[in-house]
Amino acid sequence: MTSPLFVFDAAHDDVPVNRDELRAGWTITLPPALKRHAIGAMRLQRGDELQLSDGHGLRIDAQVADTQNGLVKVSEFTTEERPVTRLALVQALAKTGHDVEAIDMATQIGVDEVVPWQANRSISKWKAGRTDRKWDQTLVAATEQSRRAWKPTLDECVSSKGIVAICRRACVHHELVIVLHQDATATWDGIERKVAALEQRCLDDGKPRTIYVVVGPEGGISDDEVGQFTDAGAEVCVLGANIMRASTAGPVALSLLSRSLGRFV
Repeated sequence: MTSPLFVFDAAHDDVPVNRDELRAGWTITLPPALKRHAIGAMRLQRGDELQLSDGHGLRIDAQVADTQNGLVKVSEFTTEERPVTRLALVQALAKTGHDVEAIDMATQIGVDEVVPWQANRSISKWKAGRTDRKWDQTLVAATEQSRRAWKPTLDECVSSKGIVAICRRACVHHELVIVLHQDATATWDGIERKVAALEQRCLDDGKPRTIYVVVGPEGGISDDEVGQFTDAGAEVCVLGANIMRASTAGPVALSLLSRSLGRFV
């Protein structure tokens, strides 16, 4: 059975982990919230194995040494590199939690970056200090669920003008922005050819690049927004004949991209 993984925030959880000094045999004191989760809720006992991660590539294999004081002993550790070709989900705010469902599934699939988008037709509104905390908690939980050493970065919420800026920047850096739209005529086959060319460019020069998947709210992306994104260099395509929910379209596209990039084997 795969050991459960727990993500800690090195900046706020007061976990004494210095990558340059970390070594096998170290004893780490779990922060209170992580202790409650691992020992209180999951009932881990002395000798049980677990993994710790800072969400930035560090993966620590450890064993519970003292349940009373929340002590774990490090057995080994590794540092995982981020992919050179990265995946980002630009998710429009959606009602009834469809946006949160989308970023949950996207994290499990392997998305590297999440960009909240206040689209023209978004009914839900971004509330700083509340919505961002909920989204971040969702990313942490999904990272732990999928046993990832990298937690997706959560960007600031952007307007449609912000998406235009992302498209223009992507053109400069030879990146790719894919806008999913039900009325588009371009199909996924053409997108895959562009993805293959981008990946080859990354392999040739070693520079990281991002593929952005833009998903609209329940009411869809407005024609005005589609026009702005297209003029700024985005690729607009349709996934298939079926119309998907705001919670589904992004994860489906990310799954197809992950397969094309060799992340799914």
